Amino acid sequence: MRVALFVTCVNDTLYPRTGRAVVRLLERLGVEVGFPAEQSCCGQPQYNTGYRREAEPLVRRFDRAFAGYEYVVTPSGSCAAMVRDAYPRIGARAAAEGRGTELAEAAARAAPRTYELTEFLVDVLGVDDVGACFPHTVTYHPTCHGLRALGLGDRPRRLLSRVSGLRLRELDGAEECCGFGGTFAVKNPDVSAAMGADKARAVEATGAEAVCAVDNSCLAHIGGVLARRGSRVRAVHLAEILAATEEEPRV
Repeated sequence: MRVALFVTCVNDTLYPRTGRAVVRLLERLGVEVGFPAEQSCCGQPQYNTGYRREAEPLVRRFDRAFAGYEYVVTPSGSCAAMVRDAYPRIGARAAAEGRGTELAEAAARAAPRTYELTEFLVDVLGVDDVGACFPHTVTYHPTCHGLRALGLGDRPRRLLSRVSGLRLRELDGAEECCGFGGTFAVKNPDVSAAMGADKARAVEATGAEAVCAVDNSCLAHIGGVLARRGSRVRAVHLAEILAATEEEPRV
């Protein structure tokens, strides 16, 4: 099986280790991973701030960059949701405005084969034990896009439950937003900070050594609040846990 890694802007710029973890994990499971160099932003920042037409070239670019791959896998619930949920709407709006069906056709090609990492592992590869070892106490934060837009459900928890040595702690108010929300944090900093503080307190109350999620953007927010509180809890992307083995360094 040949898949493409859609690494996303945030991971490429700030968290390259997450992209490397995805490659290690998939290759360990016998998947051939490609990395199209033409890939760029999915267009979510533009779209979420009302610049729909500015996001349209990125729909075309995504379709072009990942042409020829059976599956596109990304370690980001929010970017997967952008492709799966927003791309078809962008295409439909363009067609309704009498600007042709090009964008709708691009979205129709891109959306069905784009998967967030955990749903690709569980739904496509049919695995929940990926051979990982991570001897730490961990709590899981279900991010908004993964929880609500993609409907990831228990897939991340099923994968975590099969990691050797990992002790999973329940997070109180797990389904509450952490307060990041991309541009929400910029437009509503006080509310965002208060929500982040609530989430950080809940994370610390678990007694876990690490908090994980499927989006590094949310982890950046939670981890930043934890760091400012002087907490010893570390934010770790779920992909890095699933890629970990006994030979690798720990949190």
